[in-house]
Amino acid sequence: MAHATERYGDWPLKRLMTDVVGSGHKSADDMTREQASEAFRRILGGQPDPTTLGAFWLANRWKRNTPEELGAYVDVMADGIDIAEPACDPVDCGANYDGKGRTALLGVASGLVAAAAGTPVVVHSGDRVPTQKQDAYKHVLDELGIRTELSPDESAEMTDEVGFGFYYQPEFAPEIDALFDRRDQMGVRTFVNTIETLANPASASVHLGSFYHLPYAKRIIDTFGASETADIERVVMFQGLEGYDDIRPGSTKVAVWDRGSEIDDFDIETPDYGMDFESDDLGVDDVAADSAAITEEVLAGDRGDQFTDAVAVNAALRIYAAEDVVDIAEGLDVANETIESGEPADRLDELRAF
Repeated sequence: MAHATERYGDWPLKRLMTDVVGSGHKSADDMTREQASEAFRRILGGQPDPTTLGAFWLANRWKRNTPEELGAYVDVMADGIDIAEPACDPVDCGANYDGKGRTALLGVASGLVAAAAGTPVVVHSGDRVPTQKQDAYKHVLDELGIRTELSPDESAEMTDEVGFGFYYQPEFAPEIDALFDRRDQMGVRTFVNTIETLANPASASVHLGSFYHLPYAKRIIDTFGASETADIERVVMFQGLEGYDDIRPGSTKVAVWDRGSEIDDFDIETPDYGMDFESDDLGVDDVAADSAAITEEVLAGDRGDQFTDAVAVNAALRIYAAEDVVDIAEGLDVANETIESGEPADRLDELRAF
């Protein structure tokens, strides 16, 4: 039975369930930073009984984690992350590790356009992460013939050489990757799905993330504020298609936070930026293979359809997040000019050669 130890402290997960978080979503109490930190250290150390661990994860889901709890989890996770910082300062795109299942994944194409425009980008993901286990960045890159199982140092080198870098979770966050089987048995998302997107293995100063609803974006921004290890100066969050880091067609909410300032939010009316179509128009049959083919065709200038428009707007958002332009409209002009130049296709060739 889990009990207080000199290594972990006085709050085994079973006691936290009984005394703090386990009484239901209306009556449960929130944990202190110390309690949340100890709980996650125990989880990463393989200490909890599987039944207790599942109950704890579910209780956290029911009651909803506070930014202080999430910040504590992020700080504990940071202890086990192998940071490899490139010489440049890229925009960090964590996205959702459990992927997309219906629409094209455009982050590789838009990231390469942003890189060719002078805004370096890094992305990170795992491989079929629970619970959805759908296609993520790794799988599109694999289809494109790009190495993905890189050491963190290689990922940093890729970022500096190409302006676009991929960090692979089993390499830079092995403690999180080791939770795969336990997470897989849950059947529902846990707080690990939230915090892994905030890992920031390149130590970037800008985070680009996505959300379904604005209150979630504010919780993530407040999590960065509550974390003692997250060295993030700017956060841009937006309503992503399938919760991923591709802009949803229509009216899209964007939340922006600069350290020391209040959260600002505004709407992007995507038809005003060329995306005058519906989400279903970005649908594909095979997310990884079709997204790779679309990436090649858009970057080569062989398409002039909704996918090209969507890539351009998403590249504009990355350029805007880095503050390399003053607004989305200027970023879109830069993105379109960059696509027409053919430079993004050259960056794709450089990725393949890396």
